[in-house]
Amino acid sequence: MGITDFLKRGVKEMMIARPLEAKQHIVWQHPDPTVPMYSQLTVEADEQAIFFRDGVVVGTLPKGRHTLDSSNIPFLSNLVDSFTGGNVLQAKVFFVTIREFPSIKFGGKIGSVEDPKSGVPVETMIHGEFSLRVVKPEVLVVGLVGLGTTENDAVFDWFRQQVLKVIRDQTQELIVKQKWPLLDVVSGAYTEEIEQTVIEGVKKHVDSYGVQIVRLGNFVIGIKDEDEKNLKKLYTDAAYVRMAGGMQGFQQFAAGKAMMGAGEGMAQGGGEGGGGNAMLGGAALGVGFGMANMFQQQAHAAPQQGGPQAPAGYPQGPQAPPAPGALSGAASAPGQATAGGGVTCPGCGKVVAPGKFCAECGKPLAVGPKFCANCGAKLAEGAKFCPECGTKGA
Repeated sequence: MGITDFLKRGVKEMMIARPLEAKQHIVWQHPDPTVPMYSQLTVEADEQAIFFRDGVVVGTLPKGRHTLDSSNIPFLSNLVDSFTGGNVLQAKVFFVTIREFPSIKFGGKIGSVEDPKSGVPVETMIHGEFSLRVVKPEVLVVGLVGLGTTENDAVFDWFRQQVLKVIRDQTQELIVKQKWPLLDVVSGAYTEEIEQTVIEGVKKHVDSYGVQIVRLGNFVIGIKDEDEKNLKKLYTDAAYVRMAGGMQGFQQFAAGKAMMGAGEGMAQGGGEGGGGNAMLGGAALGVGFGMANMFQQQAHAAPQQGGPQAPAGYPQGPQAPPAPGALSGAASAPGQATAGGGVTCPGCGKVVAPGKFCAECGKPLAVGPKFCANCGAKLAEGAKFCPECGTKGA
């Protein structure tokens, strides 16, 4: 080694600073634990220099250029190596960045969460970014040395785990306690509420390292596309059930859907026998559609029967025809024609078509005065036409 190289090496050892390639590291450790006395140590504006020895922090230097002399910096006297005649300091020097680190990516599973609106458990996940800032550099150095690492990636990984752990716990708790529908959560409707709760909850996990999680960036809580599709279908079904009148409507709705599903499966040749069940499948499919149609008619007719009103704009279903005698306001007397064109049998009380004898029990219907089969008006004895409507043969 020539004198020039020796001098260059000596100058380099006397100039201590964080190298350019380590500027993005949250912590950088000076590689040589022996520091020459009177060395020039440079601390950038966004960092602090921490002197660490025998498991404790000995001292801290703020931003600026410092000459390492125990007469100027008193705590350095605790680092002097007596075996070198007081010319060398024995210490680990850490440069800790104190500015905010943005865009630290994280992600992972939240776990199975029960959707409060449908009661269905759904696997959820999250990915996004967060930022952190070192507020107590000395505490961070002690904590990291205790963890046995000062590697930048390992440091960030540790805090990612802490953030993800809190998000997992807090998100599940919020969904359960606040009864947030999962589709609203994954849509981003509660982003601010989740961020505030997570930042507050993560404090106790990172305070002991002298670090603050400043904010969460653009984070997204998601579920599988198939689960999202199923939840939307369940929400839609539940809306129809509410319009159909509660539990009874739900039972009819579920029965109709079950029958339709069974009919479709059998019509497609499901089960043993393959295509041999085509006729049975067609019949079951017809029953399924019939059940569904019955449910729909009952749901639409619910407002006429005192049930819950359908929302404005919702199509009203066909109304059932009025029962015989309903328009007259009271049941007709035996043998008397009703407004619907029938007569009440004096024997069995059934409303039957006009004639001489009852179609139900066979007893004579001609009891008392006659009435027009068309309009129900009373007829005179032997009259061939109705005096009210002119119907012949009344």
